[in-house]
Amino acid sequence: MILLTWVQYDQYIQQTMQISAMWNHQIDANLIYAAFNCCEKDVNSTIQALFAFEQWKFRNSNEQNYKKRINEFLERRCCNHNVNLFFIFVSQIDRKQTATERATLNIVHFGLPFVEKDQESLLKKKYSLKYS
Repeated sequence: MILLTWVQYDQYIQQTMQISAMWNHQIDANLIYAAFNCCEKDVNSTIQALFAFEQWKFRNSNEQNYKKRINEFLERRCCNHNVNLFFIFVSQIDRKQTATERATLNIVHFGLPFVEKDQESLLKKKYSLKYS
């Protein structure tokens, strides 16, 4: 069970879990939540954005290039690498803000509701359903 302490998280937990299930719980729940907020809380747009992001991530060494920029994000206390990489992707499409600005503003405004323990419980839930 996941205990969320902010009403805003509670409102969108259902959509986040639905999208997570569609991806077989292989995507970071905070990434889903950040994408959901970025897509103005539209489930279909979020799914499309995550699909495009997953394809983009492995093209042109984008994931490797992020490792060169990692300190820019860490200095601004943006510690979720999946979310940071997502905002690099978004910033290449919409150049109004840099990736670090987007990550910082999104995390400050919306937060990241899931902790590592939540991710582990999602995976355990997936495997217990699969093998029961």
